[in-house]
Amino acid sequence: MKKNIGFMQGRLSPIYKNKIQCFPKFHWDKEFKIANKLGLKIMEWTLDYEGLLENPLLKSEGQEKIKSLSQKYKIVIPSVTGDCFMEMPYWKEKKLEIKEQLDIKFDLICKACKLLEIKYLVIPLVDNGRIENNYHKEVLIEWLNSKLNFLKDCKLTILFESEYPPKNLRDFISNFPETNFGINYDIGNSASFGYECDIEFAEYGERIRNVHVKDRKLGGNTVPLGLGNADFRKVFNNLNEINYEGNFIMQAARANNGDHSFLLNKYRIMIETWINELKIGI
Repeated sequence: MKKNIGFMQGRLSPIYKNKIQCFPKFHWDKEFKIANKLGLKIMEWTLDYEGLLENPLLKSEGQEKIKSLSQKYKIVIPSVTGDCFMEMPYWKEKKLEIKEQLDIKFDLICKACKLLEIKYLVIPLVDNGRIENNYHKEVLIEWLNSKLNFLKDCKLTILFESEYPPKNLRDFISNFPETNFGINYDIGNSASFGYECDIEFAEYGERIRNVHVKDRKLGGNTVPLGLGNADFRKVFNNLNEINYEGNFIMQAARANNGDHSFLLNKYRIMIETWINELKIGI
């Protein structure tokens, strides 16, 4: 079951500026070879707002290099996490000229995804990107629904990662058509907020298209898998109940000793065990 276990870009690179996650601009191309050696075949790309237009994903020469490396090392990139949307959320911006620039950048990202045959674009509605009032929600709903035909042309599905409690998230996602909108389920975030996964899956399980695998303490930060409050077997049992066939993207805690390859491989083995025990996709 290695085929649908992937990793968040940057998890195989040295930690940069003490950030647990960011685009590894000095190491990004090296991750393909390392992933190949580990037997990993799926990478989720990351986009930061800082240096966004210089990201290889958005530059023609970078796109060609991504294609070449993907082919050489047999790595597919089915999804992108847009931390840039969280760092500069369109739905919170008040200045019209900045909103227009954010809209243009969104379109550029979608076009790049089309070119590279990327299927999912994750928009994190967490931290600075969280929806804090009805106005933010209405702006976001109107903006993204206006992009529906464009998203269909790009063959792209928007996945929301949200802090909403289960019922609120169900109500929110109901504003978007299933054809091009879904949910990115983050195991660690749900554990941190103390959400009961049985309730989460009952409310919106059918809209889950991608899973981020990490662990967090209740009300706390990311910790190594198994050391937080996530009940992985219960989560994976629920994924089995909805016949989940999507990817499991490792977004777990980094290695304190710098041996990120060893730790990521350890995480992969843990996830494979849960998948096989619960016969997910088998």
